[in-house]
Parts: sequence; C-alpha cells; structure tokens
Amino acid sequence: MKIFISGINGKMGRAICETAEREGIEIAGGIDMTAGGNYPVFADAKDVNVGFDVIIDFSRPSALSGVIHLAETRNVPAVIATTGYSEEQSAEIFALSAKVPVFRSANMSVGVNVVESVLPALASALRGSDIEIVEAHHNRKADAPSGTALQMLESVKKGLDYTPRVVYGREGSCKREKGDIGVHAIRGGTIVGEHTVMFIGEDEIVEIRHTALSRRIFAEGAVRAAAFLIGKKPGMYDMSDCIK
Repeated sequence: MKIFISGINGKMGRAICETAEREGIEIAGGIDMTAGGNYPVFADAKDVNVGFDVIIDFSRPSALSGVIHLAETRNVPAVIATTGYSEEQSAEIFALSAKVPVFRSANMSVGVNVVESVLPALASALRGSDIEIVEAHHNRKADAPSGTALQMLESVKKGLDYTPRVVYGREGSCKREKGDIGVHAIRGGTIVGEHTVMFIGEDEIVEIRHTALSRRIFAEGAVRAAAFLIGKKPGMYDMSDCIK
C-alpha cells in the first residue's frame, strides 16, 4: 500500500508518516503549504506527479477540493479525518463516495469509536438523567465543539425516545430544561483530546471518558482505515465497518 497525505507536514501528517514508516508502509508524498520533509510535497493537488493507492486527509476544510480532485482523477479511495466541514462540503464528500470508497470519521481512535458504540445503550438505560458532553483540546484547534463531541452527541440521541434541545455552553440566565443536552468545549495548552459524556441522576453520576495521550492513536487508526479501503466498492465507510 502506498499512501498520499493531505496535510503531510502538520502535526497529524508527521504522526502518520511515523506510523507508516514503523509499519513498513510506503509514503508517496503529500500536500502542504509548508515545504520540507523526507517526501515529495506539493502545494497544489494539480501539481501532484506521484502515484499512490489511497489518500489520507488530515488537514483543513479548505483543502477538501484538492482531496476530491485527486481521489476522482486517480480513482483512489480517500480517508477523510478532517473536521469542521460545512453542510455543502459534507454533501461533496457524500457525492465523492458514489465514485470511490470514502472512509470518514471525526475521530480515528478505535477507543473513541468503541465508546460511541455503547452510548445509545447507556442513554436508553439511564433515561431521565441529565446529559452533559465536555471536550478539551489544545489551544490551536480551530473548530468547536469538536467533531468527536458532535459524533458522540449523535450516538447519545440514538438511545433517546425524545428529541433533545442541545445547549452549546451556558452564560447568564440559562436554567436547564428537562431533556436538554449540554455540549461544552475547553481549549488550552497541548491537550491532545479528552471527551467525557456524563449521565447525571438524582443521586448518582455515570461518566464515560476517553483521553488521548498522543496523536499516535489517531495516526494508527487512519493507516488502518486506509488499508481497510483497499479493494472496497465505492461507498461511505466509517470506523464501525473497520472494527467489526
């Protein structure tokens, strides 16, 4: 398998390179606005002149058009791990999946996805609890709340028999209403990623938390997803398909 990385010189791009090198996977190059590194780096997708089997995108939403261009023109699968896309961009990703296999997840950690898989059952079993979701990331993360927090919110909703009102942060007079779900974002320092879902009852709290201690878990998940896509039919895939 030969991979191509969008955002190759970013923190996640470098982590993916380290994982690929450790596992003996060939890196064809990547796209980045910053030159340098051990592999060919291109500033524009139209300038890419190397061959590869799959794209891994860990960049910014503004780079999506380049990723789509490469996936379509090279007819290769794409692992899309970037978050913060608009509804229009999400529609473009879905349209791409009709042409090539697309793996999309807001979080490439296997552990996070296992947590998400149990949230519907917890929400159902602990009905009546107040639910709060708190996420924390480093001070350079651009989008809030995180894509993972939003993904966890959707998982919780699957276990509810009502449509909750989602409250993003609180300020001033904001008494909690029955059925609210609070979603809160913390930004600071070098926090890799922490996500907590709290089910708060009258006399007990059930809390499920995932803490990322390094970017390595995301890189390993992205490489695993890339290998999973090889040979797959066009369509949309996620971590639940990969960890079956």
